[in-house]
Amino acid sequence: MTGAHTPSTRRDGESTRAAPDPLRAGRGPESALVAGALALLLAVSAVLGSVNLFIDGAVREGAGRPVYAVTLGACLLLAAALGVHRRAGEAATVALVLFGDLVYVVLAWATDDPLRYAPPLMLLFTCLVAAWFLGIRALAVHMVAVVGACWVALADSYPGTAALLVAVTASAGLLNAATFGVFVLRRRVQRLLTATQALSSTDPLTGLANRRSLVDQAPRIWRQARRDGQRVAALVLDLDHFKRLNDTYGHAVGDAVLRGVSGALAASVRPADVLARTGGEELVVLGLVSDPDEVWRLAQRLRLAVVDSECGRQRAVTASIGVALAGPVDGEDPTDALWRLVDRADAAMYEAKQGGRDRVVVAGSLLVPRPQVAGVARRGRGGGGMA
Repeated sequence: MTGAHTPSTRRDGESTRAAPDPLRAGRGPESALVAGALALLLAVSAVLGSVNLFIDGAVREGAGRPVYAVTLGACLLLAAALGVHRRAGEAATVALVLFGDLVYVVLAWATDDPLRYAPPLMLLFTCLVAAWFLGIRALAVHMVAVVGACWVALADSYPGTAALLVAVTASAGLLNAATFGVFVLRRRVQRLLTATQALSSTDPLTGLANRRSLVDQAPRIWRQARRDGQRVAALVLDLDHFKRLNDTYGHAVGDAVLRGVSGALAASVRPADVLARTGGEELVVLGLVSDPDEVWRLAQRLRLAVVDSECGRQRAVTASIGVALAGPVDGEDPTDALWRLVDRADAAMYEAKQGGRDRVVVAGSLLVPRPQVAGVARRGRGGGGMA
């Protein structure tokens, strides 16, 4: 299960974690993407490089041809290994990108004329992979390696140091400029993805999870409940007489009350619970419990958290809470089961409203009057527009 909010927000709604960097996930689909890109890089390099083996005079005689062929064979073997394992961690990715730079140097050395048969443009493959998958420090190392690779590969193709320096500056500069440009684009895409994920899963007013995020958590919650032999509890909280509050004090005050109550509830739920705003002044808490007493204590704690919140003390804000429990059944759809459970808790919440508000009702049980806690009963009943 997750915490009370979506992974990209903390309890005050502020972003705390960016979209996952493809390189930093050692497992899962992102790692598979990195492995696939590296396998493609190595395979394409080997296939394109093998063309020189069939061109007369392209590869040096003597040791050049076997070195050239072995290097291409190593690329194909690594590509096959990545395709089979479908995983590449951060260290492996950095090593393979630098290996790609080294491969270019070896191929350039083995050719008779690097400018014709192994131009620096061949490094574009490694540059693009590095730009999309490496962190900033590893990318800087790669960019330095590109300069060194171009220098070594082109050293025999120019008569003087000045001419070589110009050629290396032009080639490496163009490659590194493209690399950095793609890197900046990647970071921009990651920021946009982070913002999009936050908008799609977070309530903009309270910073809590929204209805969609609640649905997204259902499959994992139901799996964990089956695995641990626990029951799923849904608590529906509705602020009492909230429409009267809006009509009396205005929507700005109503929004402030919602934010204040949300903060108080977020500080009171258990770390593994999911707290979401599903619409208007209605909030839902979803969690796992071992017995009804546990969820009853949680519901009472949340009820008191609303009453004792700063806005609750100022305007006598209270909440009616409905509770429902369910044991997961094999084969049921978690989303459908979620809403059936929430509907039962919602019905219990309306029973709490009809029974006098500021109380907890468990679905399927008799109406339970709220405990008379010192200092709380007086604020919860009568008086003011929120009773």
